[in-house]
Amino acid sequence: MTSSGKEHIYISAPLDSHPAPVRQRIEIPVLCIVVPCLNEEEVLPFSHRRLNAVLAALKNEGKISADSYILYVDDGSTDTTWEIISGFVDCFPETVGGLRLSANAGHQNALVAGIEAAVSYADIVVTIDADMQDDPGAIGAMVEEYMKGYEIVYGVRSDRTSDSRVKRGLAQAHYKLMAALGASTVYNHSDYRLMSRRAIESLVSYEERNLYLRGIVPMLGFAQSKVYFTRARRVAGKTKYPFGRMFNFAADGITSFSVRPVRMVFVTGIVFLLVAFAILIYVLVRYLGGYTIEGWSSLMVSVWLCSGVLLMALGVTGEYIGKIYTEVKHRPRYHLEQTAGRASDAGAACRPTHRPNRQQQYP
Repeated sequence: MTSSGKEHIYISAPLDSHPAPVRQRIEIPVLCIVVPCLNEEEVLPFSHRRLNAVLAALKNEGKISADSYILYVDDGSTDTTWEIISGFVDCFPETVGGLRLSANAGHQNALVAGIEAAVSYADIVVTIDADMQDDPGAIGAMVEEYMKGYEIVYGVRSDRTSDSRVKRGLAQAHYKLMAALGASTVYNHSDYRLMSRRAIESLVSYEERNLYLRGIVPMLGFAQSKVYFTRARRVAGKTKYPFGRMFNFAADGITSFSVRPVRMVFVTGIVFLLVAFAILIYVLVRYLGGYTIEGWSSLMVSVWLCSGVLLMALGVTGEYIGKIYTEVKHRPRYHLEQTAGRASDAGAACRPTHRPNRQQQYP
């Protein structure tokens, strides 16, 4: 399937591992675009212009409701990000909302905060990063896939030429490792996706604190599709995912969806035990044959090797114990400090539930 935009042609394809759509939709949906932000003062004005243009174009084409809007989530920024978001709300109170978290809760928690705030107002939610490296023009193609009956639509890179060679290699290794460990992920997909209200209601039922949405969302089931786009380079600001944070994110993904690392450590222990038993037999045979054992260096290598394996085993086990420790405390994922615009009552216990306008028909 292909879908035309002003500048690009977007190719879509269903996920064969998930069921086909049950029926097509005819009601015009209310769209909320959720944008997590962390110290994005340099890029936010550019991002808002692009998103606002996409939103306006889709409204003019009759593909989304006039009630559709953008929701910015300030994830504990220390610069003027919130002041910029407040300025957007003052200028566009009907089409912009803002959530300010009291502290940095992490990218995944910021996404959840925005999704939970939007689900009572919107029929569909698109999550996209503030740097606009993920092409917002693909949102139109995602909405078209939703109208075909898909509940989840992934934005997938057509290539990774915009990344450095090192980052590209690490990303590919991560996806392959996740697949080898049994986790269900979409290759070359980040957190750019469309979700229906039905899918979001299933997602928010997951209460785990170690969030890895790229692994959780495919587990929801439902009819799922993907739209390919070309990823651009960041126009301003700095990446919020340096190597250290990427490593932690990958570790969270692996340990949240697979116990195979623990099993691998167990198997490694058995292998080393068998090797040690074979060495013991060899030593005894040499000793009974009257040969003296030499090789202090080989002994030291063996000691260090075994010690390293033991420490690695303890580290892997400790990682899982740490995850259990975090989960059993059951602390809140985030705290809202301030809301603005379309999200002004996001913290209320009872929020109004939007009903789509069934008098309007999708073009």
